Amino acid sequence: MENTSGQSYTQFHGIPQELLCSMAKNASSITIGIPKERYDGEKRVGLTPEAVEILTGYGHRVIIESGAGLGINYSDNHYAEAGAEITDSPAIVFQSDIVIKILPPHPEEVALMRPRITVCSFVSHQLLRPDAFRLMMAKKITAVDYRFLLDERSNYAPFMGTLAEIEGYAAITIASDLLSNSHGGKGILLGGVAGISPTEIVLVGAGNAGTTAAKAALAMGATIKIFDNDICRLHKIREALGLQVPTSNFHPNVLKNAFRSADVVIGALPADPAGHRYVIAEELVGTMKKGALIIDLCISQGGCFETTCRWNKNMPDIFEQYGVLHYCKPFISNSVARTTSMAFSNLFVPLLTAIGDLGGVQNYIQTNAGFKNGIYIYQGKAVNNSISTPYGIQSNNIDIYLTAF
Repeated sequence: MENTSGQSYTQFHGIPQELLCSMAKNASSITIGIPKERYDGEKRVGLTPEAVEILTGYGHRVIIESGAGLGINYSDNHYAEAGAEITDSPAIVFQSDIVIKILPPHPEEVALMRPRITVCSFVSHQLLRPDAFRLMMAKKITAVDYRFLLDERSNYAPFMGTLAEIEGYAAITIASDLLSNSHGGKGILLGGVAGISPTEIVLVGAGNAGTTAAKAALAMGATIKIFDNDICRLHKIREALGLQVPTSNFHPNVLKNAFRSADVVIGALPADPAGHRYVIAEELVGTMKKGALIIDLCISQGGCFETTCRWNKNMPDIFEQYGVLHYCKPFISNSVARTTSMAFSNLFVPLLTAIGDLGGVQNYIQTNAGFKNGIYIYQGKAVNNSISTPYGIQSNNIDIYLTAF
């Protein structure tokens, strides 16, 4: 291929020419396993039947545990017709080359895994038990956390960006439902009609989730105010919305006035690169109107408000404090599980076909820095301090081990 300056180049930027020459030889069929999620309420699944059909069309083998797709209203027949192999045995699924999960594996699931396979999931220290982590190390498993996967330019996290976008839209849908009389709300319409003041929504966080929530709220006719501790994110959200929406840093008086008049407050503040969290004081929540609503999209990261930070899985997902209804369901994308699964499938198909084209995970790690960034256990070695340190395990840079395997 030639560019306008007459220089020749290949469409696979950044991959050594020698590797490109051997891709046809290296390309291989991989076995992909989709187990049933065993956490209460988890409905999402990594691959839809449409995605399975594409992957099997490329010659890959997909093994799905019976019932894995029922949460998104896909039967075993749907998957079988797309070319998947259906099994009642989770042990068979966990023999696959790559296991695609949503939430981290239980120790019982790790015990069924064949040594040296690759396991992909979201990771939460609340869900990934220390014995499961150590057993993956003992079995020399390579484990991937979707939160850290980056695109080929290494400046965007596609799984987290997609999840934030879905949860931002879902938050507005949920707010509309909870404000209605059907769930004991004030009985108000999220938005506005002629002669009636529109609903006021405060967004704490101007990241992807905040941006999509703002778009959905504005489309419904609500008024919004956006707060963030990062001035760059505030600039970006104003550009994305194309409107002169009120934005502010966390100025105490401005924030207090906004909370007093808000009908809905949505917490969607991303953690900074150092992992620090900023939490809205309980005192501010106490100033809100009776019957107002708080939706915390950060509950799985510890919460965005003092009133939600104390939440745990033994508490109700929806509770009232200071006369304010709190919505604290973790993994809010489960409320739109089919849409979420379709979005994840759109990311998995090119990822898995690329792994197959390069002959497996090991070769793909060597050529794709964004994928390498998502690995927290490599062949049994801990390689991500932010994940391993809470388990009392020291990590090393993955590059130390790449030349040894």
